[in-house]
Amino acid sequence: MSSAPMLESLKPRAGKRWPRGQKFALSDRGASAENAYREAVQAARAQGRAALDAAQRAWAIPLQVDPVDGVVLGELRGGKRSIADLARTLEDCGTSAAEVKSAIDRLAEAGLVEPVPTAIAA
Repeated sequence: MSSAPMLESLKPRAGKRWPRGQKFALSDRGASAENAYREAVQAARAQGRAALDAAQRAWAIPLQVDPVDGVVLGELRGGKRSIADLARTLEDCGTSAAEVKSAIDRLAEAGLVEPVPTAIAA
């Protein structure tokens, strides 16, 4: 039996290291992007899956994020959330905590979400 899969979990994960429990909020630009995502999805929904996928790609490309990142933005519309909070909310959709973290990394890099200052840093 190989121990390779077990050792995979010990490898450092790619992306930024956020403090445990770090919360995130939409930036002003992120609020506009989330609204545009919601409108694009609503307009395309009645036209079928291909139209929905195309609308999500058209939204994501200029922002340099992934099409599925709009779902994470939508979850942040309600207020400040941590990666763990978002992962719990999105687990029913089949989204893993690692995927949520990757989305947060991309969204932060694009200036669409901002880390909320912690009490220690504030």
